[in-house]
Amino acid sequence: MPTPRIPIPMPEIEAFCKKWKITEFSLFGSVLRDDFGPESDVDVLVTFEDGVYISLFELQDLEGELSKIVGRKAEVVTRQSIERNPNWIRRKSILSSATQFYGQR
Repeated sequence: MPTPRIPIPMPEIEAFCKKWKITEFSLFGSVLRDDFGPESDVDVLVTFEDGVYISLFELQDLEGELSKIVGRKAEVVTRQSIERNPNWIRRKSILSSATQFYGQR
């Protein structure tokens, strides 16, 4: 499993996931690679509990809260949105590199 380039405070991540009803929390992108730098954001792939839908405003709140936890700007995408993404290169890149830190698949 690739090691993130920043500390991931698992107790806070677990509480965050429970609060937002997230069943899977994975990192992908530069946070798992050597090109992660001081200005890099943290890319996160999440799956919500069945029946949970969040608005754009809630997504902004979720990203803001997560940014405080990880100490960097966080960008969150849902597994469902990536699986439906017509850009197969992006879809394959994210799904093949995502490393799970919370939950079950």
